[in-house]
Amino acid sequence: MRRVRSAPRPDWTTRIEAQGLAFHRTAHPEHLSRPYWDESVHYVFEMDEVLALEEVVEELHRMCLQVVEHVVKTGRYHVLGIPEWVAPLIEESWRRRDPHLYGRFDLWYDGTGPAKLLEYNADTPTSLVESSIIQWYWLQDVHPDDDQWNSIHERLVDRWKAMAPAFGKGPLHFAWTNGDETGEEVMTIAYMQETAEEAGLPGVAIAMEDIGWDPRRERFVDLDDEEIRTLCKLYPWEWIVAEPFGRHVADAPTAWIEPIWKMVLSNKALLVLLWELFPGHPNLLPAYLNTPSDLTAYVKKPLLGREGASMSIVTPDGTEQHTGGQYGREGFVFQEFCPLPEFDGYRPVLGAWVVEDESAGLGIRETAGLITDDTSSFVPHRIPL
Repeated sequence: MRRVRSAPRPDWTTRIEAQGLAFHRTAHPEHLSRPYWDESVHYVFEMDEVLALEEVVEELHRMCLQVVEHVVKTGRYHVLGIPEWVAPLIEESWRRRDPHLYGRFDLWYDGTGPAKLLEYNADTPTSLVESSIIQWYWLQDVHPDDDQWNSIHERLVDRWKAMAPAFGKGPLHFAWTNGDETGEEVMTIAYMQETAEEAGLPGVAIAMEDIGWDPRRERFVDLDDEEIRTLCKLYPWEWIVAEPFGRHVADAPTAWIEPIWKMVLSNKALLVLLWELFPGHPNLLPAYLNTPSDLTAYVKKPLLGREGASMSIVTPDGTEQHTGGQYGREGFVFQEFCPLPEFDGYRPVLGAWVVEDESAGLGIRETAGLITDDTSSFVPHRIPL
């Protein structure tokens, strides 16, 4: 793994916007001189590295599924801050094996030591368009003879085809929130809809705020009063169950993508349960709930935080860093501090994608600081052949 400088394509902004990255300006703070999509640099991996990382990702995913089984068997929902009334819905969904689609592992990796899990974005992962489409076209334009760890698009289409029998009649609905001011969620869910339609499943776009409840039919409905039989949403489950209409999830036969059992995995207390079930695993960092325990250097993360908000870092020399935010009401996870590796003054996080249960691709975000947040940039990668 190495970081390489390269000349950006002269018309790169026009190209990426035409390919779906219309939000690269709005989702990135305006005061930053570095763009969100930065093709002036990229990372180079050897194929054996990628094959080894794929094995790590799939092992971590299997371990996460074992955590779901553990929580369902033991009823330890309180560790995750999940409301009591939601627990039976998770259990039913898990026992039915409600189909799941995708997720993104955020990994520490320096090209030498074993990759370490930082967190798992299992419910509403973003940076999908960049990982699947934008960097692939960059590769075709700039390094057409090389390869890339990237079968995300093909695997998504194949997964939709495999799940189709479970959805029944009618179109799939694809939902985002009007609260998204950047356009990132709209473009991401539009891409999800595109992959489903390529698989032969027609879709209807709808804002979460426009979803209605028909008390007579006990069904969620769209603006045309049509039943929502399947809903693929870029809206986290913890928000859904906290909404007034959230209680109706138990009454309606709607199929959800992602299914409600993913609540167990989209919570940073997952890191605590993984360390408890697999202590000393080489791809895990020690993690504890609401206490640093014996850790002298740690990262304090809110259970349901996003984009690096409401986090604190205590480094080995006792220095503290904090980020703003309103998260943390449900509690915090204390994870051993493992500073991101530094390449030319920047620190990458590897976002490794899974589709269903298989490794599917890689996206890289890097920052000059210790915390990857909305100031970080996305950079492409390649594998020389």
